[in-house]
Amino acid sequence: MEQFIDWSCSEPRLALNRTVVLRFRLHLESLGLAVGTINQRLAAVRRLAYEAADSGLLSPELAAGIRRVKGVKQLGCRAGNWLNQDQARLLLEKADGQSLRHIRDVAMISILLGCGLRRAELSALPQEDIQIRQGDWAIVDLVGKGNHVRTVPMPIWVKSAVDRWLTAASVTTGRVFRAVSRHGTA
Repeated sequence: MEQFIDWSCSEPRLALNRTVVLRFRLHLESLGLAVGTINQRLAAVRRLAYEAADSGLLSPELAAGIRRVKGVKQLGCRAGNWLNQDQARLLLEKADGQSLRHIRDVAMISILLGCGLRRAELSALPQEDIQIRQGDWAIVDLVGKGNHVRTVPMPIWVKSAVDRWLTAASVTTGRVFRAVSRHGTA
């Protein structure tokens, strides 16, 4: 909202209407902002118009015109940075070692790579949620982002890395992954 107010004050006397919001959109596009940023700022202006109409400060027709201002279309999809198979293998090799910390790190990286868990899901993973379902190992009833519950299959190589950690750290219940002290104990 601050950017919209600063921009509107720098322009010659403007009233809040659809044309002004379209000009603001063009201004945002000229700044080279990301599509998501532009759309977020336009949504704030649309909400301002909605609230102003509810308060009687703006006619419902003007507010409806402002609400019809479309956001910027996002072309393509987000690419992200993905590890290829060789890079993932190299990451696991670099983490491999004989200490308890290395064993834990290999198990954590294995779950992240093989099961696609988020960091928060990994850190909160209880040992009881790793179960056999229909003959295969899986992480069951995983509560993730937005409180969505899902079951995630666990490849055999991931299960063996996790088992190695569970045995080395003597974890039988509770969270799978624990801190490792500087003395090398879980």
